[in-house]
Amino acid sequence: MSLNWKSGILICVVVAYAAILLIAPIIAILQKTFSSGIQPFIDTLSSPDAQGALRLTIIITACAAIINGVMGILIAWVMVRHSFPGRRFINSLIDLPFVMSPVIVGYVVIVLFGREGWFKELSIAFTPTAMLVVTVFVSLPFVIREVMPVLRAMTPEQEEAAFTLGASRWLTFRRVIMPGIRPAIVYGLVLTLARSLGEFGAAAVAGGGIQGYTENATIYIFRSIHDRHDISAYSMAILLGCASIIVLSLMNFYSKREN
Repeated sequence: MSLNWKSGILICVVVAYAAILLIAPIIAILQKTFSSGIQPFIDTLSSPDAQGALRLTIIITACAAIINGVMGILIAWVMVRHSFPGRRFINSLIDLPFVMSPVIVGYVVIVLFGREGWFKELSIAFTPTAMLVVTVFVSLPFVIREVMPVLRAMTPEQEEAAFTLGASRWLTFRRVIMPGIRPAIVYGLVLTLARSLGEFGAAAVAGGGIQGYTENATIYIFRSIHDRHDISAYSMAILLGCASIIVLSLMNFYSKREN
């Protein structure tokens, strides 16, 4: 199909906009990182501080994905298949992490679980546990919002047929329902992983950014910039960017395979 001049201008505007916002920053970071060769990049990521930040990031991201994967399916099931007082209110609260500032989320954890907080007996503020809590909160909606529409679209005939044949509820869920919602779960988990990898504000406030203890990869980047260790910041940024690209590529690959 031939393009007229208006379509050509529109395409050029879109491509230029994407290049300015996406491609140019990536090129700039790559140029800054490898201006002195690849060795500074390797040395940075091999340092104990970088390794510790990466380890904490991986642990928190994996735990948040597991928790939100399991709880996301349960919450979506209850919201779609059950009616109870306050259901609409809870449904609206699910989207709260989308609109609440991550900094406020981190501060709430300090107010609740700090040394002088409401639940000071728990006292998890400024620990990796607090960072996990806020990461779970900010990434909560993704699995739920992906699974709920799929559950609504599923008709109950297959489930009723399975019950008629003597299948238990768990067997029916595993053999009948799970195959239908699996793509939605995968998409939700991918978004959860991407969001957890890039979490900064809530984790920095709730964890305190203590070097070697509550410093994840994004906080490591911030501290490196503050300390004028630009190579360290650029190197970690590239690594996180590559991880995000890999996660999104896996999602696209899975989507094509399912289709």
